[in-house]
Amino acid sequence: MSTAEAAPGRAGQSAAAAARWLRLLQSELSLTFLRRRNLALLAVLAAVPVVLGLVLRFSSQPGGGGGNQPAFLDQVTGNGVFLAFLSLVVESTLILPLAVAIVAGDAIAGEANRGTLRYLLAVPAGRTRLLGVKFTATVAFCAGACLLVAAVAVAAGAILFPVGPVTLLSGTAVPLAAGLLRLLLVALYLAAAMAALGSVGLAVSTLTEHPIGAIAAVLVIALASQVADTVSQLDVIHPYLPTHWWLSFDSLLRAPVDWSELGHGLLSFGAYIVIFCSLAWARFTTADVTS
Repeated sequence: MSTAEAAPGRAGQSAAAAARWLRLLQSELSLTFLRRRNLALLAVLAAVPVVLGLVLRFSSQPGGGGGNQPAFLDQVTGNGVFLAFLSLVVESTLILPLAVAIVAGDAIAGEANRGTLRYLLAVPAGRTRLLGVKFTATVAFCAGACLLVAAVAVAAGAILFPVGPVTLLSGTAVPLAAGLLRLLLVALYLAAAMAALGSVGLAVSTLTEHPIGAIAAVLVIALASQVADTVSQLDVIHPYLPTHWWLSFDSLLRAPVDWSELGHGLLSFGAYIVIFCSLAWARFTTADVTS
């Protein structure tokens, strides 16, 4: 058979492989976003901005005890868009990492615990492709969670507070549309941070058949990193901690934007993703999951 005759055959095989990958990804995304536990997590994430907004709305009323609240909270009551920034900061400390830990920690360990992993590997998907689909679904959940928090917070802020031009942390006022664009970039930046944590969770998930243990391990790593980042004696390791650059998105709330700070953060997230996805691949492609 000539090269010209073999080319259509190879193209057909590649198309069939791509179609199988897309079907597997669609199935995984459906499981990730429609599983009751994950829907409950998203509901909690969406409820936090509403609760924060209501608390700030009523505490800022006369007699509500809001006279001593911090200046940043005054910005929220003056412009509802700031409720989204506040919500992302608050949720990044615990609730978002917990949600990501649950989804990523369950990715492989949960399948092994339920006995479904061996059946997934029985279809012509391949371990590398299956791992890639699991991580892609985790990244999609991270992005969806962060965008959901931002969207609900903007909606709640618009209902509870005035909305208008956004005054940045540097004192510069930008139009509302520009402020919302910066909010979108903040949400995507934080989604990248959560994706890096998700890669850690995926790697841990390949090491055990007990999803609770994997989830707990990822959450402990995130919390320990946040605590270590506050200890001045450990400042030499701060730039290498997985959570150190999470709140660097405040560079997007200044004029001009400090792109170098954001670049360092994205580089850190990328490094964690490459390292821990590689560890997950090395473990998953050699582990015995047939017994």
